[in-house]
Order: sequence, then C-alpha cells, then structure tokens
Amino acid sequence: MNILITGIHGFVGSNLVVALKEQHSLYGLDIVAPEKEGVIKTFSWKDVEPASFPMQELPKFDAIIHLAGKAHDTKNQSAAQVYFDINTGLTQKIFDFFVESSARKFIFFSSVKAAADCVVGDILTEDIVPSPVGPYGESKIKAEEYILGRLKVENEKLKVSSCDDKEVYILRPCMIHGPGNKGNLNLLYNVVKKGIPWPLGAFDNRRSFTSIDNLCYVVEGLLTKGVASGIYHMGDDEALSTNELIALMCEVLGRKPHIWKVNKRIMESCAGLGALLHLPLNSERLRKLTENYVVSNAKIKAALGIEKMPVKAEDGIVKTIKSFSD
Repeated sequence: MNILITGIHGFVGSNLVVALKEQHSLYGLDIVAPEKEGVIKTFSWKDVEPASFPMQELPKFDAIIHLAGKAHDTKNQSAAQVYFDINTGLTQKIFDFFVESSARKFIFFSSVKAAADCVVGDILTEDIVPSPVGPYGESKIKAEEYILGRLKVENEKLKVSSCDDKEVYILRPCMIHGPGNKGNLNLLYNVVKKGIPWPLGAFDNRRSFTSIDNLCYVVEGLLTKGVASGIYHMGDDEALSTNELIALMCEVLGRKPHIWKVNKRIMESCAGLGALLHLPLNSERLRKLTENYVVSNAKIKAALGIEKMPVKAEDGIVKTIKSFSD
C-alpha cells in the first residue's frame, strides 16, 4: 500500500515507519521534511492544498494515518487556541484531502481524553457520551465531530453512501509508551531512581497504558483487514497500579521499592494545604496521581479477530523502563 503518515517524525510516527516500511510504501507529511529511512518522501502541509499543488501530482495513496497534533501539556502552559488550531484545524485539512483523494482508509489518532477526563465506573468503553475537560480533549472531540459530520454531508449530497468505499477509524489510545518516549513514566522513573519514597501507597489505583508495539500491531491490522469503520479505544490488556509500576522500576534498577502507605486522609489533608500554599502536591495533582483510568480494548480486539494483544502490559512497561537508562 501507498501510505501517507502525518507527523511522521514524532514518536508514534517513527515507530510506525519501522513497523510498516518492509511491507508498504511510506510517505510523510510534517512541518519538517528531513530524509528518513523507510520514507520515500515527506511533503509539507501546503502540498495537500489543491490550490498550491494539484492533487494529481501527488502519489495515489491507499491509506492516510493522521498523527500530527498538539500533545497534552500537563503543565497547562499552552494557550487553549493552539490546541484547536492544530488538533482540530489540521484534522479538518487532511480529512478534506482524504475525502477527495483515492485513499480508502483513514486512521485518526484521537485520545481517550476526548471521551472523558476521568472514568466513572469500572472501565471506559466506546459507548460513553464524550465529556472532555480542557482544550486538549475538547480539540480532539471537535476533530472527531468534524470527521463524522463531513462523512454525513458527503453521504447526503447524493442521497447515497458516497463514502461507502472508504473506511474511517477514530482511534483513542490511552497513554502511549515505548523506548524513546520521555513522558510521565520517565518522570516517575527519575523519582524512583533518586531513592525518593513513594508516599501514596495506600491508594491502589489502576490505569491502562498502550505499548507502542501493541499500537503498531493494531494499525497494521486496520490497514490490512476488513475492519468496520468506527471509534475504537486502545490500550494494553492489563491495567497496572502505580505501586506495581514503582515495583517494576525498582526491579529493573535492582533496588528494593520504597512505598509508604500513609493514611489516605492525612495525604488528602496535606494536598488540601498544598493547594493553599502552592506546594507541588495539591488536591488536583493528588487526584490525577491516584485515580483509576481503565480503558476497554474489547471492541478493537473483536474487530481484529484476536483474543489478546501481542505484548503484555508488564512486558511493555519493562521494555520502556529499560530504555530510560540507555
């Protein structure tokens, strides 16, 4: 297949190139266009605007994977409009291009944060009515709504499903990790590496993660199998607690974990005081560190006809942790 990947120089894009280059012809679309092994050519965003670059002069793509976006700023220092300009605006541009192109498959990387900032109940499924909180999740759900709305308009134009031959997948992964990704797991690792005790051991929360290897496997499946269009949540099979993450990090480091099970009410009182005194631990940060966020991957596994993801959550996490010391 001829595949166009936006944001191809990012963490997920770079891993997809490695996973797909042997079987497919890959092209990039990014704000930078250096040569990349496995990529035939990287185009700029102006190249997909018919007014400046006629579509017939571009390769005929079979699939488009849209990764480009503004990542979630956990420090909340980014202006809200930036998220909508990038996450919503670029999605509109590339999806318009897809509708007019010969490409049959479109994979949009949204986020579970487009569905919910926190999980009410045991597990987050695709049936939830989206209620994002903050510009990151809100900009992602706006992009999803544009995709679904544009498809509806195209179908109604001719009173038939004019996009019947096109398959559109909205993928909502939870936190993606893997070698080369310096995210929140790396921050926790640095705390553990310094020997700082973890004081929140009394909160036995569980969270879902997405191994980059499992993610690449799913994308390959969406590209090559006859999967029905739709919204699919993405995560590893097993959810892990923060206590388990710390234990795995200590195992890799060859150390004994220092997990303190300080009384929950005491920690909540300290967090409340931290909010008043502007300390690192406040009520909001305590909630984020100790909440449950378990994501169902049942729908995507059923669509791909598999019972399990190829990589266990624990194995994927260990692989990521080992990369931090490389």
